[in-house]
Amino acid sequence: MTVTYSSYLKLDELLALQQPRPGELEHDETLFVIIHQVYELWFKEVLHELDYLQKLLRSNDTPLAAATLKRILTILKTLVAQIDVLETITPLNFLAFRDRLESGSGFQSHQFREIEFILGKKGRPSFERYPEGSENRKRVERRLSQPTLWDAFLHYLAANEYRVPKTLLDRDHSKAYEPSPEVQRILVEVYKKNPTVAQIAERLVDLDEGFMEWRYRHVKMVQRTIGTKSGTGGSAGAEYLLTTINQPAFPDLWAIRAEL
Repeated sequence: MTVTYSSYLKLDELLALQQPRPGELEHDETLFVIIHQVYELWFKEVLHELDYLQKLLRSNDTPLAAATLKRILTILKTLVAQIDVLETITPLNFLAFRDRLESGSGFQSHQFREIEFILGKKGRPSFERYPEGSENRKRVERRLSQPTLWDAFLHYLAANEYRVPKTLLDRDHSKAYEPSPEVQRILVEVYKKNPTVAQIAERLVDLDEGFMEWRYRHVKMVQRTIGTKSGTGGSAGAEYLLTTINQPAFPDLWAIRAEL
């Protein structure tokens, strides 16, 4: 069979996926569904690129690592911009179909949880959102035990002949990374003497800042839509989301700002 645009992209299957429940959707519900499906597709691509980026850093491939970071950052801008589209759904229009979400909540996105784990935001309570033995839980559990993007960057520093403590290179990856004075001293030297490596470090700062920006915009979108109400699926809504703002994934890169 000849490959066509439609068959290559599986458009028939893709365009039939906007049916989350039986019956006719509310007008704005179609937009709500499509936006979140698109988010999950972008999350899949971000995971794909983050896994690739870790390999590039460990192999000390600076040019490709820089290019991959640029791609991830560009995708992140798109993720933030999609919130502008979501905010065209008024509070009343959202309430017209909110009850039909039942226990469904963005907190249940296993792909976003995987992204958080790659960025070092690890925590076992995250597993409670996924049934024991389910494939989604297995995926999140695997990410918990795997090295983070920061671990790959530490190996990148070591490959560039910086004396990263062995205890950090061989640390327990299932635990959150703790800021390191030794690494911070290395980073100050990098910024002052090695612009090539410093460029990669700065792109990681951009990545960290971008995700914090996404969280902030997400919080404000939730606040303007449901105010102080509880979120879907029994979540605390905006109140919980506020606690996730301004928590950098790469604290060492922020800690050195006053020393540069």
